[in-house]
Order: sequence, then structure tokens, then C-alpha cells
Amino acid sequence: MIKLSSLVADKAIYRETVLAGDYWMQEVKAGQTFRILDLEGNQAADTLFFSAEDPSERYSAIDTIREQANAYLTAGTKLMSNLGNTMLEITADTCGRHDTLGGACATESNTVRYSLEKKCMHACRDSWMLAIAENEHFGVSKRDITHNINFFMNVPITKEGGLTFEDGISEAGKYVEMKAEMDVIVLISNCPQLNNPCNAYNPTPVEILIWN
Repeated sequence: MIKLSSLVADKAIYRETVLAGDYWMQEVKAGQTFRILDLEGNQAADTLFFSAEDPSERYSAIDTIREQANAYLTAGTKLMSNLGNTMLEITADTCGRHDTLGGACATESNTVRYSLEKKCMHACRDSWMLAIAENEHFGVSKRDITHNINFFMNVPITKEGGLTFEDGISEAGKYVEMKAEMDVIVLISNCPQLNNPCNAYNPTPVEILIWN
């Protein structure tokens, strides 16, 4: 569902550009709204959420899909934790839908899906591992890296129940906004994937904005 935001970028308390292949890891406080802005179009932002109070409570694709009875995420979707609590709610969305089934790229999956020569290519899981190593104060460990959301990514479900990676449905300037219902740690890998069309074979930057 397309829903425009009433928030003005110039009034954001925080703005940062995240280059393709880089990560962003920050705490967003309850009541704050943050936006992921697709600057150039067809970029995928692989995102994880953790409770800042206890990172063992984290985003759950299973609980989110069950509670909203929809495999895609958009405005009005409540992002649920593995304990059944609402972590965030998508309050604005100009893309229309986002994937929570396709998972994140890794060196292992690049090898299996594409070729042995792809193993050395950078992947989202590499970015997450670097992020938790460089931000130990958040208390997130390798075991906490589970379900993620692929914002802006187009992963249609086939009639047979399979998944396919297709051209992105985002464009330059499109965004998704979420209001935090609890203090959350947000970990984003701005996907460096070059082997499928999720980034139009050309990874590009995204911008993060936060409002009180």
C-alpha cells in the first residue's frame, strides 16, 4: 500500500548516507521514526531489528507474517518480535511492498546459486559480521543473526510456492518509514549483490533519516 509521509527531511535530527556494501548500526528510541531512502533506485537494504534492552528478542518473519496474514510488508505492517511483541510499525511507504522471505546474501549462498568463483565477493552477512564485531557494546552476537527484511527487494512467490529474484520495484527517491514501538537496534547491510537483479546489477547508496 502506498502511503506518503508527512515528515520533512530538513527537520530530521539525524541523516546519514550509507554506501553500497557498507553497514549502518544504531539505536532508534521508542517513539522515533526512521526512514530508509533509496537514493538512486532498485537498491536492496537488508535489515535486522533487535530489542535494545535484550537483543535475544529480535525481528521474526514467522510472527510478522502470521499476525498480518501477508508475506509482503508495507504501510500498516507491524513488525513482530520472536516474543510476539510489536517492535516497529511501517507508517509510510512509497514503494508498495518489501520482502521478508528471501533472506540475505552470503558467500556460501553466492557459491551455491551462482558459481564457485563468486565465493570471494562481498555479501550482506559479511557486513553484519563486521558490524557486530565493531559494535560490541550493543551485545549482538553471531547467533542473533536470523530473519531479516529486504527493504525495496522484489522476491515474487511463484504459483508452485517457490521464490524468484526479479528486477526491483523501487525508484530513486522512494522510501519506507517505521515508528519504533520499543527501543530497537537497527542493523542494515546496504546490499552489495551483483549476481541477481535485486540491485539492478549496480549497488547504490541509501540514506537514513531519523525524527523525534
